[in-house]
Amino acid sequence: MTDLVLFETPLPKVARLVLNRPDARNAQDTHLLYELNSAFDRAAQDDDISVVILAAAGPHFSAGHDMRERGLVANMQAHETVGTWCGFGCAGAERQFAREREIYLGLSERWRNMPKPTIAEVQGKVIAGGLMLVWPCDIIVASDDATFMDNTLAMGVCGAEYFGHPWELGVRNAKELLFTSDEVSADEAFRMGMVNHVVSREQLSGFVLDLAERIARKPLFALKLTKEAINAAQDAQGRVGAMQTAFALHQLCHSHNFQVHGMAIDPSFLETDAGRSATHR
Repeated sequence: MTDLVLFETPLPKVARLVLNRPDARNAQDTHLLYELNSAFDRAAQDDDISVVILAAAGPHFSAGHDMRERGLVANMQAHETVGTWCGFGCAGAERQFAREREIYLGLSERWRNMPKPTIAEVQGKVIAGGLMLVWPCDIIVASDDATFMDNTLAMGVCGAEYFGHPWELGVRNAKELLFTSDEVSADEAFRMGMVNHVVSREQLSGFVLDLAERIARKPLFALKLTKEAINAAQDAQGRVGAMQTAFALHQLCHSHNFQVHGMAIDPSFLETDAGRSATHR
């Protein structure tokens, strides 16, 4: 474990994982994502842990994918893969597909199916790829200053790789979020059903710890099976197949942008305030 992700045990039976790149607004480079996966694995394999909290240091939860990361293939090869799609040394669309299948869709789905309850403790901005850390969690608690955004359509891409939007927001709200690339406040996210609770920033950590403690008192095996039953009900609605289709369309967007613009996203995004902020932190 490195200091990119802190592993804390603030209460009996409770682990608290903390994203620790505050100077980069907890943007997700390859190393952070694999360290986070290792932390989730450690918590999953510890029979003394019943509940896992995912939190973040600094004013913002996550600015999404780190668009400044260099040496992507070498960074991938520095870690042991957890899925079946390798081929990171290949060229073209295969490399892009394999990398994003592994560290974006693959890891997010792995965390969603972790056999213990998880709680996202969210403050500040959650942008695009940041949603792919929050949405796999079972419960989301947000501070009243939290905002949520998926601005990938503005980048020429049809939504983040972990396409949970219709299930998290409802179909019409998901369309508006993506079509406009606008921010959604914590209160709006609560109204849509994406967020369980909204509290003040000062109350956030204490509220989440109290919630985790109440859950951790329950029998662990029953917690595991209850989570599996609810996830199975959602999957029976066609979630997995729909997300795989969305991921394939996401890759088509990248391929189109490479052919037309020579890069994975539409370069016009880089001229916007959001684009400049993402590439010049």
